[in-house]
Amino acid sequence: MYKVLFRPLFFLIDPERIHHFTVFMVRLANRIPGMALLLKKCFTYRHPVLTTQVAGLKFPGKVGMAAGFDKNADFYNDFSVFGFSFIEIGTVTPLAQPGNPKPRLFRLPADQALINRMGFNNKGLMHAVSQLQSPPRRVIIGGNIGKNTATPNERAKDDYLKCFEALYDVVDYFVVNVSCPNIKDLDKLQDTESLGEILQTIMTARAGKAKKKPVFLKISPDLSLAHIDEILDIYRKTGLDGIVATNTTTSREGLNTSGDEISAIGSGGLSGKPLKERSLEVVRYICKQSGSAIPVIASGGILSPADALDMIHAGASLVQVYTGFIYEGPFIVKRIDKAIAKSLSALRK
Repeated sequence: MYKVLFRPLFFLIDPERIHHFTVFMVRLANRIPGMALLLKKCFTYRHPVLTTQVAGLKFPGKVGMAAGFDKNADFYNDFSVFGFSFIEIGTVTPLAQPGNPKPRLFRLPADQALINRMGFNNKGLMHAVSQLQSPPRRVIIGGNIGKNTATPNERAKDDYLKCFEALYDVVDYFVVNVSCPNIKDLDKLQDTESLGEILQTIMTARAGKAKKKPVFLKISPDLSLAHIDEILDIYRKTGLDGIVATNTTTSREGLNTSGDEISAIGSGGLSGKPLKERSLEVVRYICKQSGSAIPVIASGGILSPADALDMIHAGASLVQVYTGFIYEGPFIVKRIDKAIAKSLSALRK
């Protein structure tokens, strides 16, 4: 019903506007007595085989919502009814910022993809903290952290540390985002020296905490395998807990959308189906190089249960969806969890 009725209507409206409208409607539905419970029962699938321990956290299902959907921690509880076992809020920066000029989010229906150049638009760190302090959480929360656009790279570690310290008591795990292609020169923070400095700053701060919370690194799909090897070396030296693979890509290879339309859209990170094979390659490579010792959250190009199963069979512990949720609708999480449960149950027989 979603793809036949709702999606064609939604796709007639500007992507950012329909995002805000959808959020409003879901939040409104959750305010109706008994509706949240009904929605959760309809969209959630749980099975013992899906329960996954990653970095000390117990995830009841395999599927999470990727960062970028709930940038400000405004509606994570409302969207937990769609079966997500974890939701990653952010990217959060120390100060509020408007992001890049609009339009900045574009659909590529012929490719089941999106291009975005949002630019870390968010209401700032203290807004996210206040939102996470208020209601009891119904879902595991990850805090995706970044730097303000105006902060020069040589002071980036200060922004990451501010976010880390302020969010520490209100999230369950962290994701350090140095790979978004929509912040000028942010990708340069993936260089060995800069990345090592940021991660060491965060891990030193964590060492002084009474409770250890996991820290993951989100990497770009556009890295060479040699660069990934360097990051894996930093991973081991700093004592990180996992990797999120991958962010959006700047590549435009192999698209069905016309070159003229792509040129008119301009810059931005590509997500969705065209990203799947590269994300899978990165997941498989990390798991192989580490002997499956590094927990990997697969993100990028997951639009079906088959896509998710490919990631799990490649060694990923968990998967995340964003663009798949937009193209496939709210049943995508349940369908993926059912397929993974069936596959894992068969393997254990």
